[in-house]
Parts: sequence; structure tokens; C-alpha cells
Amino acid sequence: MLKKIIFIVGPTGVGKSDVGFLLAQQTNGEIVSCDAMQVYKEVNIACDKPSAQMRLAIPHHCLDLVSVTEEFNVAQYRQAAMAAIDDILSRGKVPIIVGGSGMYMSVLLDGIFQ
Repeated sequence: MLKKIIFIVGPTGVGKSDVGFLLAQQTNGEIVSCDAMQVYKEVNIACDKPSAQMRLAIPHHCLDLVSVTEEFNVAQYRQAAMAAIDDILSRGKVPIIVGGSGMYMSVLLDGIFQ
């Protein structure tokens, strides 16, 4: 049986987070961030991280993973995102991938070399 995973991607400032949030409410979904800046704990304003209220209402994954003082790469993102997606699917929910980082989206769709 095929599992449903939804991607909402696009350029900055077009409302992806709001659309993802509304869709998550309607589909029993959870959001997996696909934004290269939202992984950093200290970066909150420039990347339009979902509000605390949104994060309480709908689970969000792959936010605030590391400090800006730590190294982080696309392979680490893929590992965290795939774990979140597997967990969401295992609970019968719909993963909704939301963001604008093309490399992060590509690594989820196409994988990564060893």
C-alpha cells in the first residue's frame, strides 16, 4: 500500500507554513520542516518559523535541531526528516513536508550518496 506524503514547497514569503498548517488540520497530518534555516535554534525571525500556537496545535518536526555554533549538513537533515516521516506514517498520520530549501527537498525525494 502506498503511503501519502505531501510536499508544499516554493519561494520565500508565499504562505507555505499557513497552507501546511491548514492542510495538516484537515488531513490528520504533521509538519516536517524543509527549511535550511529553521533547523537552527537561534534563528527565529528571518526564517518565519511557525508560531508557538501553531506548534502546539499541530506537531512540527525538524525545527530547532542544532545551534548555529554547530555544524549541520544535508545528510543530517535527511536522517532527522526520514525518522520523523517514518514515525508520522507509523502512527497513521500524513507527513506534510513544508519549506523552500530545494536541496533538502531533493534529498528526501532522491536520496543522497554514501
